[in-house]
Amino acid sequence: QVQLVESGGGSVQAGGSLRLSCAASRSTSSYSMAWFRQAPGKEREGVAYIHKYGSTTYADFVKGRFIISKDNTKNTLYLQMNSLEPEDTAMYHCAAGPFAHGLSSSQYNYWGQGTQVTVSS
Repeated sequence: QVQLVESGGGSVQAGGSLRLSCAASRSTSSYSMAWFRQAPGKEREGVAYIHKYGSTTYADFVKGRFIISKDNTKNTLYLQMNSLEPEDTAMYHCAAGPFAHGLSSSQYNYWGQGTQVTVSS
């Protein structure tokens, strides 16, 4: 069992930046992890993924703007979000899975409660 707690969300103007964090209760070196988001009235979508060994994958709509990283010494996952757009407004959740690969939510066993990101124009 892994508990995940997100932080770092908030309100920002378009063009601004935020860094999300996800603290895990167990060693992140054993898990592939990802960020997902869900806006009101929309389906959850994958944002960025990092394999337990470090390779990354991004959704097309965040490529070049967001960076996912993981610090296994702190058991923490990060999402650096730059050049934010109003369309990025959503609840952001981190997820972990020992065998997960990619941005399909069904592959993840553990989820955090989420942190809200609001981008105004």
